[in-house]
Amino acid sequence: MADLRQRILEITGKPNMTGFATVTEDGAPWVRYVMAVASDDMSIRFSSFLESRKVSHIENDPRVHLVCGVTDPEKWDSYIQIAGTAEVVTDLEEKKEFWNPMIAEYFEGPEDPNYVIIKVTPSRIEYYGKENMEMEVWTP
Repeated sequence: MADLRQRILEITGKPNMTGFATVTEDGAPWVRYVMAVASDDMSIRFSSFLESRKVSHIENDPRVHLVCGVTDPEKWDSYIQIAGTAEVVTDLEEKKEFWNPMIAEYFEGPEDPNYVIIKVTPSRIEYYGKENMEMEVWTP
């Protein structure tokens, strides 16, 4: 499991474009891209606007799904599916810790009340390697 965890973090441990799906108020899926990064504890974080549609979806139903790993269709070697639970983080200390130059053009700083962090706690991560396309599963 340690090897699988490491392979997952090789993909998710640096900021990458990630498909992020939420459940709408009427129960339909809604997908958009976010720039997400995982921590050593395997949680995934990205910034958002407090008044965004994704925040209202999460507050209504915290079940989410992410997919990442393919940045070039001709050179990819693996991808990941992540099922989990999302929460909206407004804690100033966490916002300061997550703050980075990539989001500075969207928010006035960590104290900006419109700036929140979405934190996803995975319940299941599926890793697919191109070499054999066999699914490997990581669970907490």
